Amino acid sequence: MERKIVDGVAALEEALAKVRRAQRVFAGFTQEEVDKIFRAAALAANKRRIPLAISAVRETGMGVMEDKVIKNAFAAEYVYNAYRDAKTCGIIEEDETAGIIKIAEPVGVVAAVIPTTNPTSTAIFKCLLCLKTRNGIIISPHPRAKRCTAEAAGIILKAAVEAGAPEGIIEWIDVPGLELTNTLMREADLILATGGPGMVKSAYSSGKPAVGVGAGNVPAVIDGSADVTLAVNSVIHSKVFDNGVICASEQSVIALESVYGRVKDEFRRRGCYILNEEETEKIRKTIIINGALNAKIVGQPARAIAKLAGIAVPESVKILIGETKSVELSEEFAHEKLSPVLALYEAADFDDALNKAERLVEDGGFGHTASIYIDEKAEKEKFSLFCSRMKACRILLNTPSSQGGIGDIYNFALTPSLTLGCGSWGGNSVSENVGVKHLLNIKTAVKRRENMLWFRAPEKTYIKRGCLDLALEEIGGPMGKKKVFVVTDKFLFNAGYTKCVTEKLEEMKIQNSVFFDVEPDPTISSAKAGAKMMASFAPDCVIALGGGSAIDAAKIMWVLYEHPDANFEDMAMRFTDIRKRVYTFPKMGLKADFVAVPTTAGTGSEVTPFAVITDDEGIKYPLADYELMPDMAVVDANLMMDAPKGLTAASGIDALTHALEAYVSVMSTDFTDALALRAIKLIFEYLPRAYENGAGDPEAREKMGNAATIAGMAFANAFLGVNHSMAHKLGGYHHLPHGIANAIMICHTLRYNSAEAPAKMGSFPQYAYPNALARYADIASSLNLEGKDDGEKLTALIEKIEELKTRIGVKKTIADYGVTEEAFLSALDKMSLDAFDDQCTGANPRYPLVEEIKEMYVNAYYGGAKNES
Repeated sequence: MERKIVDGVAALEEALAKVRRAQRVFAGFTQEEVDKIFRAAALAANKRRIPLAISAVRETGMGVMEDKVIKNAFAAEYVYNAYRDAKTCGIIEEDETAGIIKIAEPVGVVAAVIPTTNPTSTAIFKCLLCLKTRNGIIISPHPRAKRCTAEAAGIILKAAVEAGAPEGIIEWIDVPGLELTNTLMREADLILATGGPGMVKSAYSSGKPAVGVGAGNVPAVIDGSADVTLAVNSVIHSKVFDNGVICASEQSVIALESVYGRVKDEFRRRGCYILNEEETEKIRKTIIINGALNAKIVGQPARAIAKLAGIAVPESVKILIGETKSVELSEEFAHEKLSPVLALYEAADFDDALNKAERLVEDGGFGHTASIYIDEKAEKEKFSLFCSRMKACRILLNTPSSQGGIGDIYNFALTPSLTLGCGSWGGNSVSENVGVKHLLNIKTAVKRRENMLWFRAPEKTYIKRGCLDLALEEIGGPMGKKKVFVVTDKFLFNAGYTKCVTEKLEEMKIQNSVFFDVEPDPTISSAKAGAKMMASFAPDCVIALGGGSAIDAAKIMWVLYEHPDANFEDMAMRFTDIRKRVYTFPKMGLKADFVAVPTTAGTGSEVTPFAVITDDEGIKYPLADYELMPDMAVVDANLMMDAPKGLTAASGIDALTHALEAYVSVMSTDFTDALALRAIKLIFEYLPRAYENGAGDPEAREKMGNAATIAGMAFANAFLGVNHSMAHKLGGYHHLPHGIANAIMICHTLRYNSAEAPAKMGSFPQYAYPNALARYADIASSLNLEGKDDGEKLTALIEKIEELKTRIGVKKTIADYGVTEEAFLSALDKMSLDAFDDQCTGANPRYPLVEEIKEMYVNAYYGGAKNES
């Protein structure tokens, strides 16, 4: 696909003509054709979210790479989810009674102005909106972000054209400048402008319809009735996101006198720095210079801004906080700062707080966003008054402003968008989050809400030694199956383990076939071979017999059997929220039911919606979807009696890690907590016995089988965390057994997660503030471990885990397993980035930075444990 460089007026006019020709063709596309293109573009953008984030930070020098990953994923995944079923072609609404028909038509060619603060995510967002609405788009990037913005646009264009879009439907200016931008705005049919006030004003002055957005100067009021811990940590979570460059981030906190001291203490406790008077003055003269925001502080970390002002602060400081009194524009702290710098005001009462917030909104963020923390049930009148007084189009209740304002994360009814309208108050044509037609100013009050959770398990789970025969009889009886395909590994097949299944099936006159070439780390190639054999046999039931490898491989074979065209890369696509993923997993069970029979006590795969598969390059990918949940699980400890010591240790510690991570997951519930605690107790009690006595202790074997399945049910619904992310990649890169990889990393993860003031905390509506330390203390208490505070209980828990590892023969470091320093260090950077990108990372209570993962790997290799708190 050839395109000419757009570097002058003549080249721009040629590009405009090209896009117009493409758009005229595109305007005739059907909804089905448009939706196919929209989906392909969203998938492509989501797959490249990390490289685009790296490019954006490298080129602009602003923000945090890991946070830009979230924004890129948001722009693709959340926007796709919001509009995937929206009708945008032809008749979109028809009311026969009223006699009204609404017909959607594209506006033509859109001029999209992209800011330097969000250069890739905003490009993704605007391109997807235009593709969904059959518009052409020409992008004018910021000069300091032209390469990464063009990269994002190019990725979407390529995917769109491959899916059937006309060539040339997306274009961009390669050498941006004011003259070209102004020319583009004059020639386009609609301007979609995101940027500084000057640029937005130019868009509205161009003579063409414009959808532009204003600046933000968000105040956050903390009422005396507020949950101070929730409020402060929500502000921190928002303000440090991408180093504060989102226009919806809080610029000022106004705390009532009754909670002011507690607010300051909580900020300090969580790693923020309260400036003294001298330091405040230095920062005051650094953030605003000659009446304008100092560009050198935008998107920079707090320590860099402090250094610029000549102030020494600890490297770990998250936010610089200046206590001030004036809310007038003459006060530098009263401005939008686009950085981790925050003004802190004390209010005498609620009315004083409203007056201060109202003034801050009017002085620099008219129409944008205002935030309040309050007891929602007890103080309804105060909230109503706040909504009435604030001239802001987004009013957020008990919600991080950055993540809350862009929508669909902390409230699922607010439209996801990276272009936030400010209505007539902010001089904008729209008052909502941009994404649909906007003709009126609409004020929206948004309350933080937790979404529905779930608990899912197989329809039937058989337990107790000897239960296999009864379960197999059900397959031939009530289930009425005629042909069964058994998946196992070569060791179990040669050892005769499959006979107890096949002989029973033959006794019931059920045809059967056995695939036994599953390797310890099953690959997609192996799964395809099994699926081919499965398709030839055409079973109506699949039985997976073995450890996690056999069950996982069987799940993939099952998918490929039922859906031969299913794409592995799409199935392995990571998601932020399983309910909002771009890829829709195919419906399973149309040809065959799935029965899982574990022969080890570890993975829990028999009751989970997960499968881990390895690509041809040796990288492990955890697949996750409830369509992969087995229909029946059969936990018969008689099949586990002869497991060797090494397998017993690795699988047992894997089960322990499942339970530990499920208990501190941001998605944990009362249901999963009970299961996780019970599994942990059983493992500590029975794993040493199962390891030391083997078949001579059938009770220990059975209890470990139960524990593994119980832990599986816990993490099937609460999901896992960064320990498994690191273990997946450690095992893939250095060929360590999965359970051993988990065992090496687990205590490093516990120390890391227990930080009370982490650099980032996990994002999930029900997860209000860092609490992993208290959760680990709960586990310690359930095991009767002593300690005068949560910190001592954590230490006792870590010591107990280390004692268990020693007792079952687990070595202490990565190096102890023969991984050379050269091999480890050469793979470290890539392995750390891959672990960050692992599907399990998202549910971790502490959102990890790549460098933090790298540090844990280094500590695990050499045996250190520094800086993990």
